[in-house]
Amino acid sequence: MMSSSKWIAPSCTRGEVDRAGGLLVRNGVAPDVLAVGQALDVINNWRSSHSFPLNTFQMALRKRASSVCEHPIVAQRLKRVPSIIGKLRRFPSMKLSRMQDVGGARAVLPCIDDVDELREAYRRSRAKHELAGQKDYAREPKASGYRGIHLVYRYRSDKKPQYRGLQIELQLRTRRQHAWATAVETVGTFLGQSLKSSEGRRDWLRFFEFVGSGFARVEGLPVTSNVPDTPEALLAATRAAARRLQVKEKLQAYGAALQVTERQKELRGHRYFLLALQPARGVLTIRAYRDWALADATRDYLQEEKSLAVTGGETVLVSSDSLESLRRAYPNYFLDTRTFVEEMDSLLS
Repeated sequence: MMSSSKWIAPSCTRGEVDRAGGLLVRNGVAPDVLAVGQALDVINNWRSSHSFPLNTFQMALRKRASSVCEHPIVAQRLKRVPSIIGKLRRFPSMKLSRMQDVGGARAVLPCIDDVDELREAYRRSRAKHELAGQKDYAREPKASGYRGIHLVYRYRSDKKPQYRGLQIELQLRTRRQHAWATAVETVGTFLGQSLKSSEGRRDWLRFFEFVGSGFARVEGLPVTSNVPDTPEALLAATRAAARRLQVKEKLQAYGAALQVTERQKELRGHRYFLLALQPARGVLTIRAYRDWALADATRDYLQEEKSLAVTGGETVLVSSDSLESLRRAYPNYFLDTRTFVEEMDSLLS
């Protein structure tokens, strides 16, 4: 574990953070305006300051998930600036200082019983941190069809008062739910639309509603209210949409065209990974950083976001225990939808 002196602490007041968020909502990331650059620096510090509590929750999540099943997928990430701005625009009354998922950790488990067991373990725990909110999207999915269970905690510690009150979101998913979310984000990347936020082409949104409800039936979960009533009708609608959109062919083509560029020849032993995906060029660049280089990683993260705001693409700074775990936790950046295609084939066979 890295020395505590290397962690980044908040350097701005919450009021300054909220004002910076408001400025970027009005101007976006790309404009070459001094005030925008200063606002980005404020937001990057606020985002980066979540790294210490996020690491604390991620380690606890890894331990608890491993007690439920063998080889869970566990990873963490700091929210992308474009995603922060998009969320503030969708929810005008929201303040950035109160956004609950600036830092997020994810656990992917085999089945819904495992997810429920893990959630119950958190319910029974006597953690000093405050459970600030929870959503069972597995049984009450979002409008997009997204499913999973979210737990939001406020960090509490007398030893680290500078991080007190920062919120961290834990996402608990089944592997099938994770595959669905991966496909949604991959298609959204190529369309240049936020399908996961229910924004974009209606035909693709409708397809993912159908297949998400089909997956839900397999897992014994309720379907959404706006899909065909019977299993037979739902499968027929899913088949028709998949055929019309050429879903399988397009997803396979996305992954086949990707070239992965690793700026570190040897990634073993690194802690943080900066992924920069340029779908138009079919290129994913990976930069790796060791524990003590968090400040460098977060600085490069912001620079990459500024660059891709002009050239097009997506970037994210994540932490994982290995590159292979990283591929499994964030397959959308590798345009890897093989698990989704396999599950869809099984559903429609």
